[in-house]
Amino acid sequence: MTANDTNNVMLQNGVQMPYLGLGVWKVTDEVAENTVRQAIEVGYRAIDTAVSYGNEAGVGRGIATSGVNRDQIFVTTKIWNGHQGYHEALAAFDDSRSKLNMDVVDLLLIHWPVKEKYTETWRALEDIYAKGYARSIGVSNFQIHHLENLATKSEITPMVNQIEFHPLLTQEPLRQYCSEHNIGVTAWSPLMQGNLDIPLLKEIAAKHNKSAAQIVLRWDIQNGVITIPKTTSTARLIENADVFDFELTSDEMTQISALNENKRFGPDPDNFNF
Repeated sequence: MTANDTNNVMLQNGVQMPYLGLGVWKVTDEVAENTVRQAIEVGYRAIDTAVSYGNEAGVGRGIATSGVNRDQIFVTTKIWNGHQGYHEALAAFDDSRSKLNMDVVDLLLIHWPVKEKYTETWRALEDIYAKGYARSIGVSNFQIHHLENLATKSEITPMVNQIEFHPLLTQEPLRQYCSEHNIGVTAWSPLMQGNLDIPLLKEIAAKHNKSAAQIVLRWDIQNGVITIPKTTSTARLIENADVFDFELTSDEMTQISALNENKRFGPDPDNFNF
């Protein structure tokens, strides 16, 4: 994964993915339509959804009515746990395409590494990719051992691994592994579900005349991590996107990374039951 300009990342297969996108977890279908449309109006060019969010149709409608051509929007969706396995994943993807009203998605992910199933699910993703229905394929919430196992049973290396990543959970060994294998990293819950009341973040934010959220998102980007903050607020949509006009110093980057506590706000990929 290499940066090719200020706002985009080039994945291992040459596909360009925006560094900043909108996440729509826990956003209802109706609200997603309006939020996606607003996000595109203020400049977002990447939207991250999933079957389990229940809002793929709303995302599709928001993009279709945005006035921006579909090929200008990078769309990610995911195969849910209950749909894993080769044939199940193929059927689930067809359903996602129908709901999104799109023949092709830009990135298709396995949502969680379901034991005994994720390698067969990956085989389905490889076939979907080969047929051109997904411009890139990847995984989400995969640990190093999941990626190592997948590598022994696959032909294509995941282009992206979407993981929980923020100043309290820096996941350095996993990110190093991904870097060594040219796997792009995307951060979910980059803003720690709103838990931004950290003195260091406020201090650095004041120096740059930015918000704590903007500091964290800039830290993501300077770490080479794609980020997909979720919001339904127009003001926050604008604020979250306003992170390309300043740069954190190397000392500030180090200080923020040192906040790591290996603290998760979401489930542990090695211990989930859904």
